[in-house]
Amino acid sequence: MVAVLLMASAMAQTQGVVVAPVLDMMSKPTADADVVSQTRYGVVVKWEQEEGDWVQIRTPGDEYKGWVRAAGVRKAAQGETYATGGKVAMVESLRAHVYREASVTKHAPVVTLPYETWLEVVSEPPGDNGRWMEVKLADGKMGWIQRGDVSVEAKTLGIEELAALSKRFLGLPYTWGGTSSFGYDCSGFTQMLVRRGGVLMPRDAQPQADWAQMQKVERGELKAGDLLYFGSSAKRITHTGFYLGSGEFIHSTTNTHPVLQVSKLDDQPWTKLFVAARRWKR
Repeated sequence: MVAVLLMASAMAQTQGVVVAPVLDMMSKPTADADVVSQTRYGVVVKWEQEEGDWVQIRTPGDEYKGWVRAAGVRKAAQGETYATGGKVAMVESLRAHVYREASVTKHAPVVTLPYETWLEVVSEPPGDNGRWMEVKLADGKMGWIQRGDVSVEAKTLGIEELAALSKRFLGLPYTWGGTSSFGYDCSGFTQMLVRRGGVLMPRDAQPQADWAQMQKVERGELKAGDLLYFGSSAKRITHTGFYLGSGEFIHSTTNTHPVLQVSKLDDQPWTKLFVAARRWKR
């Protein structure tokens, strides 16, 4: 299970569990610094160091480092995990509400979580046609989520399934450093798709293209699922997208409309900026 792989590398030193739905990772311990990436709810991260109200963390899998607000992550016991064993469920909706009880009307949601968030399932009461699940949250509290928002059988997806999945995110706002369905940047989006395909690859576009597990592909040999890279040269890559086939690719971009969209490789500026294609090894 991908969730197990993501958490396993975070268990060797002081840890933290993310308790914010989406947590910005900054280049420095200040809100005035630039966002370098994000991490999501329930992820177990390495706790590197503290400075005032900030904590430097390292995310599992891609080993990405950044500073986050201390309120968004709780320090965890050595070896502690979350949603990696027993019965777990993954959020399949782009956004999913968790409530304090099995009702959408009595109180406002406790928290709203992005796609791909993993939760620990406590119980599945039979009432109300099995509509609700009780879950243990990353802060130890209990909550209720609607069964239609999650999957307990999240599986590794094939290329056709990934192409179909990618289109669910059309229209989401481009978000610099974004790694969630609240808003992706270009490499955060391709990293998510490849992760759902069972492969953990680097976070940023240039390291992705340079990654040893990537196979170089010529433009005339492109297949659906290949990753496209754009920039001024193969060593100055600044953008990436997921090839859908028939000359089209899907990507999160600020070009023309700052949303996640489908573009044609033969159109400008993409045909001019295209510098490399890669096929990731499954």
